[in-house]
Amino acid sequence: MTIADGKFVVTGGASLIGSHVAEELLARGAREVVLLDNYALGSPDVVKDLIGNPRIKLVRGDILCINELYDAFEGTDGVFAIAGFLTLPLSQNPSLGLAVNVEGQVNIFEACRYRGVKRVVFSSSVATYGDPAPGLIDETRPTNLATFQPAAALYACTKIIGENLCKLYSARYGIGAIALRYATVYGERQHYRGVNALYIMENYDRILRGEPPVIPDDGSEVHDYIHVADVARANVMAMASDVTGESFNVATGVATSLNRIVELLVQITGTRLKPVHKANTAAVRASATAQLDFSRAKIETMLGWKPEVSIEEGIRRLIAWRQREDAAIGRKPAA
Repeated sequence: MTIADGKFVVTGGASLIGSHVAEELLARGAREVVLLDNYALGSPDVVKDLIGNPRIKLVRGDILCINELYDAFEGTDGVFAIAGFLTLPLSQNPSLGLAVNVEGQVNIFEACRYRGVKRVVFSSSVATYGDPAPGLIDETRPTNLATFQPAAALYACTKIIGENLCKLYSARYGIGAIALRYATVYGERQHYRGVNALYIMENYDRILRGEPPVIPDDGSEVHDYIHVADVARANVMAMASDVTGESFNVATGVATSLNRIVELLVQITGTRLKPVHKANTAAVRASATAQLDFSRAKIETMLGWKPEVSIEEGIRRLIAWRQREDAAIGRKPAA
């Protein structure tokens, strides 16, 4: 599919990922980008820098209301199905979270079928693997949810359902559909709903308050942190491709420990505060492993995508953004 001169709808458009996908679409010449969001978890403030662009249309709508999708999808070439509950908000409101993540995705595909939308890019997650055994994790790795916390397992199941909706509607109705399994997404416009990205934001806030950053347990837990700009590129490249019915890891392939995250925060902020280690048994957690190795071979081969932003550069960008936001409201810088 050609991105230039096309019309695209981003569900969950007023979000971290949705706003960056919109920017990438604009950069590639999209004619119109509709940001559809009900603001239950996001806010128009997230996309305040985009609203003045004549090619951006901000629409208040809910993926649980299929009639609103029928209206938004008219004349649309492709849909980015980003709207959904992450593990933490799903744990707080499982009834609504399951409805949005399952029924809402069915509504998206049905509205696409009704309106003749050509392609859907679905936001999935590496949570679909559960707690994987050590070794390279490619897209053939089976799911292991036996040791997952309940909320994390429920979230993972909703993403497995979403991926199979992609395959079903591709095979039955000819809608090109791709699922992207994100690792831990972080970056400018960061929110506080991502279980693993919370380590970054909460510790930055502690430093801002003059409190020492806290590292859970011994800090050896690792995650694959993927910058949102790389995630946005993966989305638009997936939309532009002819591939359908496939799932792809969107990850750096680099495991970064919690110790390293805090080390970077200390370096970038220049704080003299010393980190402290503390057990956190009450936290909602998706996984807690000291080994992680996601393969990106499939997405490199089939879509030509590679990550470009290192964790060091990504954290710098995130902190610079926070500092600009804090300065705009008169909040003191970290010290």
